[in-house]
Amino acid sequence: MEKWAEQSAVALVNAIQEKKISACELMEYFIERTERLNPEINAIVAKGYDQARKKAIDADKALARGESMGPLHGLPMTLKDNLQIIGMPATYGSELLAEFMPTENSDVTESLLDAGAIVFGKTNLPLFAMDAQTFNDVYGQSNNPWDTSRTPGGSSGGAAAALAAGLTGLEIGNDIGGSIRLPAHFCGVYGHKPSYNIVSMHGAKFPLIPIDTKFPADIDLAVNGPLARSAEDLKLAMDVVVGAPSYQRKAIKISLPESRKQILSEFKVGVWIDDPLFPPDSDSGAVLSDFIDRLAETGVTLVNKKPNIDLRTSHELRAALAISALSLSGPHEEYLKALEDRNSDDEYAQFWGKSMTMEHRDWLFLDYIRSFERQQWDDYFNDVDVMLCPVASIPAHPHDHTPIETRTVQFNGETANYLDVVIPWNALSLVSYLPATVVPAGFTPGNLPVGIQIIGPYLEDLTAIQFAINLEKEIIGPFQLPSAFDS
Repeated sequence: MEKWAEQSAVALVNAIQEKKISACELMEYFIERTERLNPEINAIVAKGYDQARKKAIDADKALARGESMGPLHGLPMTLKDNLQIIGMPATYGSELLAEFMPTENSDVTESLLDAGAIVFGKTNLPLFAMDAQTFNDVYGQSNNPWDTSRTPGGSSGGAAAALAAGLTGLEIGNDIGGSIRLPAHFCGVYGHKPSYNIVSMHGAKFPLIPIDTKFPADIDLAVNGPLARSAEDLKLAMDVVVGAPSYQRKAIKISLPESRKQILSEFKVGVWIDDPLFPPDSDSGAVLSDFIDRLAETGVTLVNKKPNIDLRTSHELRAALAISALSLSGPHEEYLKALEDRNSDDEYAQFWGKSMTMEHRDWLFLDYIRSFERQQWDDYFNDVDVMLCPVASIPAHPHDHTPIETRTVQFNGETANYLDVVIPWNALSLVSYLPATVVPAGFTPGNLPVGIQIIGPYLEDLTAIQFAINLEKEIIGPFQLPSAFDS
């Protein structure tokens, strides 16, 4: 029997088109795997099997008539809980929204459905998608398929875990601090954080904000983007979801430039895989170094060159901007507490309070610093096509439900600040609105995945993705399931 669970979305769609398997058969295949294997990881937390089965029947009938429903024709896939789709809940991991059922599709959902995808489930996330792990009071904890005692990351942890376990064909998550890239790194799959504002974040209103409008406010930094088992799937998904918000599409179309290079050896690649402030741990560092050595053997031009940017400054800038951007996302009581925390003796609480409640002039100052970083990156990419760097300083770590602001983690046998170990490298592209693609780089001696991050020039997402496609073909090889899910 064909092992469809390891296959890319591209291969699955082709198999349906070539009638190697029907959309109905493929849907039943993933439903059976979900029912049998999902309890071990709790990645898929809401199911829409009935409507998915009906859409699969429609897809097969259309194909029998010689019709295609689009580039994702009949593909079974899941969506992160906070991406709204009619017929399935969107809880945001909050008990306040445990019964919330959207009456509209988000823009990105609509794009996927219009392309022929069939969404059969929703995947888990942390409360309001605001943690680097995945657990909440509505659905509980999600586990990493490579080691269920460890986290799959967050906030798109359920998405990455479902892909790694072979339970779904494609996923869409969102990222405002590494929420696509960290789970891809922890779970050994591919992920792409798009350039800012090229994939619509718009759709049904956020249910805790009582404003009913088709013109919702933009959220700084935040992007929707794909996770997959193959780099080619990232290209497929981006071709579908890139576009202006629905209310602008009457006049605005987004057409991304083609990749700067096509052949791996043609790329000029900057390398920044270590930093004295935020180095990778010994196991992750060894995997990354070995990956760079293998890359060098392909004939690609490698340069130990980084932009004129301080990693700590970028890390702190991301934190302040992200907290400010999400100040409307939680209950009003959280904002009132932030006002009090501005004068707290606790350093983190004070930073949180001031960032959550900052005045507009303060935000403009941070935006000015951001503009300097964007210029540094622009200058850097005049000479370099893409840059490689870590995703995080460690592989997937054991579950820890303590508050993120006081959480610690083991780093080379010592106790370290959690946020300083998992977040800084993801801030580099995020602050400056750049695209960043994560690919699997290898495994630690403990058989934990390690990813590497490909940062590309602004709006040149296809350059980063094409480089990832070449890496997959020449260095990484096809995806293989964790042993516990290889059945």
